[in-house]
Amino acid sequence: MSDAVLGDITIDEANDDDREWCAQLMASSEPWLTLGRTIDQTRPLFHREDSELFIARQNGALLGFLLLRDRGIVYSPYIASLAVTPESRGLGIGSRLLDFVEERSRPASNHIFLCVSSFNTRARSLYERHGYTTVGELKDYIIDGASEYLMSKRLR
Repeated sequence: MSDAVLGDITIDEANDDDREWCAQLMASSEPWLTLGRTIDQTRPLFHREDSELFIARQNGALLGFLLLRDRGIVYSPYIASLAVTPESRGLGIGSRLLDFVEERSRPASNHIFLCVSSFNTRARSLYERHGYTTVGELKDYIIDGASEYLMSKRLR
């Protein structure tokens, strides 16, 4: 992937219009389809006061988002959700969002955490490539027959 393809991508804080787009993307994508999350369940996630929402854009088009809770697990940042539009997957957008939030979190935090569903192997591979390691498994946590893997990365 060349810098020319990804060079003009910006990541910034979401505005109010972005929040509905994020809820719709989440409700229409894996792993949330398998987990049974509806649009009515996803909307409130993007309006929590303890979270920050970042959007990846290219020439005004929304490509993906990352929802961060600054003090999610043991006072460390927790990536509550990351999603990329179907047509933008595999282009490095998820990596850009991870890099952005890790760099932003590094001055104040030693670690960052996230969870990934056991059936979401593509996302788990992305996180492992970025240095995240599994620190725990929550069996049958959201749905029967699937685990949520708690993953961590040391930032400094």
